[in-house]
Amino acid sequence: MSTNQPNMIYRRLNPLDIYVLPGYTVEVFAQGLNSPVSMVFDEEGNIIVGESGEIDGNARVMRLANGNYEVVAEGFNVPLLGVNILNGDKYVSHKGMVTLIKENGIRQNLITGLPSFGDYGNGLVEFGPDGRMYFGQGPATNSGVVGPDNNWVFTHPYFHDYPAEDIELVGQNFMSYNFFSYSPYDYAFTGAFRPFGIQNRPDSVVAGSRRPTSCIYRADLDGSNLEVYAWGVAQPYRVKFDRYNRLFATDQAYDARGSRPIKDCPDSFLLITQGDWYGFPDYCAGLPVTMPRFRPEVGPQPEFLMSVHPMIPPKPFTLIEAHSASRGFDFNYNENFGPYGDAYLALSGSIFPITTGGYPLPGVGRRIVRIDMNDGNVSTFAINRTGLGASFTEGGGFERPMDVVFGPDGAMYVLDYNIANPMNPNLFIPNTGVIWRISRT
Repeated sequence: MSTNQPNMIYRRLNPLDIYVLPGYTVEVFAQGLNSPVSMVFDEEGNIIVGESGEIDGNARVMRLANGNYEVVAEGFNVPLLGVNILNGDKYVSHKGMVTLIKENGIRQNLITGLPSFGDYGNGLVEFGPDGRMYFGQGPATNSGVVGPDNNWVFTHPYFHDYPAEDIELVGQNFMSYNFFSYSPYDYAFTGAFRPFGIQNRPDSVVAGSRRPTSCIYRADLDGSNLEVYAWGVAQPYRVKFDRYNRLFATDQAYDARGSRPIKDCPDSFLLITQGDWYGFPDYCAGLPVTMPRFRPEVGPQPEFLMSVHPMIPPKPFTLIEAHSASRGFDFNYNENFGPYGDAYLALSGSIFPITTGGYPLPGVGRRIVRIDMNDGNVSTFAINRTGLGASFTEGGGFERPMDVVFGPDGAMYVLDYNIANPMNPNLFIPNTGVIWRISRT
C-alpha cells in the first residue's frame, strides 16, 4: 500500500450552492479524487473509494483515512465500477472481472470472462443474506442491436447481447453504414442478439447463455457457482438489499441512439425477484416499447424483437425521470436523519446529447432524490440551486453525483464525479472529484 495525496486542481466548491431540505447542512468532506464511482466505509470508519480509471487510465482503490489518501490497489481493468468490503476483504468489480483483495494485500481473481466488452460493464458486488454475492451485468448495446453507436465493434467485432434463456425472434434486421468498409455507400444489416452484420431470419432462435448480458448474477463468495438470478434488466447499475432482505436495483434505461433508438424511457428502481425477466429489449419500465410515447424524433416506432416473451415483466417499484442516469443508493436507518428505511439515490444526469436524441438535458438528474419505501414517491432531497451541474454555471455545487452512503456517524455522504471541461462537456478535469457530507442540524 502506498500513500498518495492526489495533485489538487482547483474546483470551486461552495456548499451554499446546493439546496437541501430545511434542517440539513451540506459541507465538503474530501476532494481531489479522480473518476470516483463508488464508496464504502470499512470497519475502522475509513472511506474506501473506487476510481473507474476513465479519466487517467488508472483504475484503482483508494482509502481516505484522517484526511489522507492511500492507494490500496491499482492497475485494474477500466472501467472499475465498484468496491465493497466483507470481513476486511475487498471485492473489486472491474471490466469483465471480480477481484478479491485480502487484508494482507494478496489479490485473487474470483470471476473472469464476464460479458463486459460492450457499452456497460459488471457492477458493484452486494452481499446477500444467504452468504453469497450479487451484482448487475449491463448490456452490450443500447437496445439489443449492434450499430453505429458501438465503437467497441472495432476491437470486439463478434460481441453482442446474450439472453439468459432461449428466445425466438421476429427476424427484424437494422440497416446501418458498414464499419468495416472504406466505401461511404456500403451498408450492413444486423439482427438483434447478433454480431454486427449478421442478420436474423423470421423465427430465428438465439440460445440462452450461461454468461448473459442485462442480468443480475449470483455466486458464492469464492466466485464459484455463478448463476443468473434475474434477467432482462436493461442496465442494472447498482444492487442492494434492504432490511427485509429484499433485493433492489437501479436500472438505467434505453437512449435515443443507435440502430434502434427509443425515446425518453424512464429509469427504474426495481424490486428484483429470482427468475423473473424484466423486459430487455422489448419493454421500457414495464411498458412495451411499441407504445407511441417511445417513438424517437428521428426513426421509426420501435417494434418487438422477440416473437414470444418469457413473461409480462414486473412493474418497477418506482420510476425515475428519463436520462437521470440512476447510480448508487443507500437506505437510511437513522431516525434522526430522516424517514426510517427510505432510499436515497444519486442521479448523475445526462452528458451526451446523442443519448437524448440530439438535445442537451443539463437540468436532468444531478441531484439526490429520496424514495419513500412505503408508496414509491420520489422527491428531490438535494440539488444545486440552479438545477444545473456545476460546470454549466461555474458554480460550486454538485457536478455528477455517483453514490450515496450513510456513514457510521449517521450522516449522508455523497460521491461526486469530476467536473467537465467548460469547452467540452464530454471531457473531465482530473483530480476534481469530491465527497460531500450532509447532516441533520
